[in-house]
Amino acid sequence: MEWQENSGNWVLIPSHPKAVVHFLGGAFVATAPNVTYRWLLEMLANQGYAVIATPFVNTLDHLAMAKNVFSSFDSCLDLIYAQRILRKKSLPIYGIGHSMGCKLHLLIGSLFSLERAGNILISFNNSAARDAIPLVEQISPVMKVEFTPSPKITNRLIQKRYQIRRNLLIKFKDDDIDQTLRLSDLLRLRFPDMVTVKRLNGNHLTPLGQDINWPVGKVYTPIDAIAQWLKQEVYRDLNQLKREILLWLNPLAQIS
Repeated sequence: MEWQENSGNWVLIPSHPKAVVHFLGGAFVATAPNVTYRWLLEMLANQGYAVIATPFVNTLDHLAMAKNVFSSFDSCLDLIYAQRILRKKSLPIYGIGHSMGCKLHLLIGSLFSLERAGNILISFNNSAARDAIPLVEQISPVMKVEFTPSPKITNRLIQKRYQIRRNLLIKFKDDDIDQTLRLSDLLRLRFPDMVTVKRLNGNHLTPLGQDINWPVGKVYTPIDAIAQWLKQEVYRDLNQLKREILLWLNPLAQIS
């Protein structure tokens, strides 16, 4: 498998995909998701999920951003079916978002007609512009700067119109800007038995972690043993994230 650019999206397709994942990353790191989220996305592809990662540039107009990424994904999906890059029709589609990507998936699921088997929402954040963008009040001290829709209106849209029934919400224990618990309250009002919340070790940047390949020679040395132990410690949070995502996508999965 190799990453391919298609209709402005980054695409990674395994030979026999079992489902499609539409991935949206966090603000300021979503312009190259195939690089910034490489470990997470390639892990999904290696487990048999076709990945379509839609880059975007962060602006104040989150409604326009949601419309643009949804349109881009839809065009890409149509094209890869037409090109027979994906051959099996009607594969289930899951949304996965991190931070800002969660908000965009929530807006897409509230404002547009679409089919989704479920959404995985990691480290949801719905802060006001003054909290999310450094120095915003100094940049515009007279005019109030806010996202569209505002955090309050976003919550209202989710509560009244969000249509994706099955959801996995992931909160990291050392994440000070996470608002997952507030989101879980909103979603459980709509789908009381379809919302799962997982609290994992890690922080807001954990999904951006990258794996390191340590080459082992013909003879397994004490240095190799130490390196493997360090790798297990460093990537324990990543592996826990991997396990929870894969088990939710397929509860019967055999995870190594």
